[in-house]
Amino acid sequence: MSKFMTALPLCAALALTAPMTAFAQTATEEDTPQTEEQQPQPGTSGNASQIEEQLSLGEDADKDPDLGKPYTKKEIGAWEMRCIKTEEEVDPCQMYQLLADGEGAPVAEVSLFRLPDGGQAKAGATVVVPLETALPAQLTLSVDGGKARRYPYAFCNPVGCYVRMGLTDADIGAFKRGKEAVLTIVPALAPDQEVKLTLSLDGFTASYDEVSVIEQ
Repeated sequence: MSKFMTALPLCAALALTAPMTAFAQTATEEDTPQTEEQQPQPGTSGNASQIEEQLSLGEDADKDPDLGKPYTKKEIGAWEMRCIKTEEEVDPCQMYQLLADGEGAPVAEVSLFRLPDGGQAKAGATVVVPLETALPAQLTLSVDGGKARRYPYAFCNPVGCYVRMGLTDADIGAFKRGKEAVLTIVPALAPDQEVKLTLSLDGFTASYDEVSVIEQ
């Protein structure tokens, strides 16, 4: 299943090959004789300004995030508290966890938030899976080997395909008592196989107590 999710490794490969292209261009320019006007002046290096534009000078890791930008407030167990910087006293936050396959490759991500009182669903969760997923098979979720529930895919975009879950009091109770949930997806290119992803429930209760209520 290592080929099922290749977007992140591919990005890394592109990042590594980009400098090679720049060096290849530099070598080609050095092989060409330069006139006196084209030669670097004393105290300068030919492509220094272009190279500097590709370098990051870093930033203060402790500075406050910019308005409207996401940031990780803290980690509680296996969960990150992902927030959006606002002008309010308290920023809205969701619970977040990145899921990997058996080989450690990132495959899916889960974001969870609370809903206002009054509805059957007490919380909502968004699950993003790769585009190469068999949509008719839907996504299934079970907690600690219990009875699985099936959820349909709502839509897909260039990032991936999305499941939007409504979680009841019973679902939240199972998450609070449980150790792990298993999400099962089916690859479109191998419909006879399943990919099982483990969602750790370590720190779920403490994270859920802090997560924001999202108005729909």
